[in-house]
Amino acid sequence: MTYRSTRSLVQDLHRHGHLLVVDEEVDPKLELAEIHRRVYRRQGPALLFTNVLGSRFPVASNLFGTLERARFIFRHQIDAVRTAVKLKTDPRNALRSPLSLAKMPWVGWRMLPVRSRRPAVMRNSCRLSELPQVVCWPNDGGAFVTLPQVISQAPGSRGVNGLNLGMYRVQLSGNRYVPDRECGLHYQIHRGIGVHHAAAISHQADFPVNISVGGSPAMTLSAVMPLPEGMSELGFAGALAGHRIPLYLNSGQAPIYADADFCIVGRVVPESLKPEGPFGDHLGYYARIHDFPYLHVSAVYHRDDAVWPMTVVGRPPQEDTTFGQLIHEITEPVIPTVLPGVRQVHAVDAAGVHPLLLAVGSERYTPYQRNVRPQEILTQACAILGQGQLSLAKYLWIIDGLDRLAPAADDIPNFFAYVLQRVDWTHDLHFLTKTTIDTLDYSGSGLNHGSKLIVACGHEPRRTLGTEIPNELRLPSGWRLPHVALPGVLVIEALPHQDAQATTSLQVQCDGILPDSDMQGFPLMVVCDDSRFAARSLENFLWVAFTRSNPAVDIYGFGAEIRDKHFGCQGSLVIAARTKSHHAPGLIEDAAVCAKVDARATRNDPLARLL
Repeated sequence: MTYRSTRSLVQDLHRHGHLLVVDEEVDPKLELAEIHRRVYRRQGPALLFTNVLGSRFPVASNLFGTLERARFIFRHQIDAVRTAVKLKTDPRNALRSPLSLAKMPWVGWRMLPVRSRRPAVMRNSCRLSELPQVVCWPNDGGAFVTLPQVISQAPGSRGVNGLNLGMYRVQLSGNRYVPDRECGLHYQIHRGIGVHHAAAISHQADFPVNISVGGSPAMTLSAVMPLPEGMSELGFAGALAGHRIPLYLNSGQAPIYADADFCIVGRVVPESLKPEGPFGDHLGYYARIHDFPYLHVSAVYHRDDAVWPMTVVGRPPQEDTTFGQLIHEITEPVIPTVLPGVRQVHAVDAAGVHPLLLAVGSERYTPYQRNVRPQEILTQACAILGQGQLSLAKYLWIIDGLDRLAPAADDIPNFFAYVLQRVDWTHDLHFLTKTTIDTLDYSGSGLNHGSKLIVACGHEPRRTLGTEIPNELRLPSGWRLPHVALPGVLVIEALPHQDAQATTSLQVQCDGILPDSDMQGFPLMVVCDDSRFAARSLENFLWVAFTRSNPAVDIYGFGAEIRDKHFGCQGSLVIAARTKSHHAPGLIEDAAVCAKVDARATRNDPLARLL
């Protein structure tokens, strides 16, 4: 089955028992998002809210809430799409599996957009304020579109040429946006729309942008897909949807996705900015207010029986975790062809995706030597940090997959254990300072600015990892409540960051204790605000350690030294992952709204059982 609207999607999900209809009135300001979060945590069904306060349009959420449901949605096309991606990156795959070619002509045909003369989305019009005004977190700056498909076109391009499809945050209301005439357009670094924006500035001309919502779910996934160079997002969407993507072409506008449920049409004036945010983002913190481009809205269209799809982002895991899992399934076989020698990469969802990337490479430079220090995997690490959105990784840990003991990159506990048993902190730390990091990562020195750290280790084990705290463990003054987070990893509380600054720095504290044997079983220590919380689960540890630290600023060590401009330490490495004054605040639910949803949970209906 192919879906051409959100209505057709929710009807199919309902028929197969994957969706619950909620007919009671729900407030789109915070309440709807709180219901969504609770149902998602229970691995519950997709939701269709038919009575949304302040809007005549129903809202669908949690459509991709489980990997099982996402696979169901794309069940008819995803295998053919995997094959197409393999062939695009390496045509020799056809020789390895010739039977897989049977469907390829149809897949290739569907990757060509088709012109639409009677677009379903343009049958009706409305105002921005009539759209569901969904607010997900208490301090959000207004209502946001959380599943937008932003189509932009390079200045001077015509027809379907020069198009980019991406998912960029869209603020519908609040701040200084003129109601019903402007909406915020927040895009992060390394996004295709930035190329169009740069060209528009060069040409001193505005450029057209359309924001589609709904239609085929393939468009939603394609908007976040890190595709190989030269593969069109709209082409990929057609292959995944099982039909050619229909576009309505109109002079002076970017092509309009004809099957969308909604479309916001407008133009971006290149050097015009307005404050955007705050917004509760996928790292689990509020993205602060910053100046970003905005859309001058000329029209808002919607199809008959339109349904507004939305999601809620926040500290992982959330619904967008499923997108990452699907992307991994589709792209994993492609990695070695894009990055020679790299066998596997895994962006760690629990750490916020970009803050921590684990990779398995291949050490082949000197196979005739034993006990080789990292060589080729360092080259591969540099290639990873130069490749698309992988370049946003802040911490990159890489190992040699030719070692028969090497774990998979997505086996996080064993990957950490493998590295920590073997790493040589005097040699294996490689910093990139004053560089770009993820826009949403506030651990750095400014918006988009921070540092990176490559950790690359050899084969030979150097130590046995501790699993219990030594009786004679000596810690610097002010460090307390140590807990074992993982074998070889201690999380420890220290004074709040501002108080520590007023006394002595962490490095001075580390220098006061020799790197003696009672620490050797714990080569990694993480100093944080709440060690109990950080040690409670693997997810907590990853989130605290890697979202709250900037490598070049927050890495210390026992017996630390800088030799030939290379930082290393004889004893344990220390990551300072306390909250700093420049960090963004964390996301906390509204207590009154939680109480309101708690009251819903006492009723005797299907939704209550999920709350």
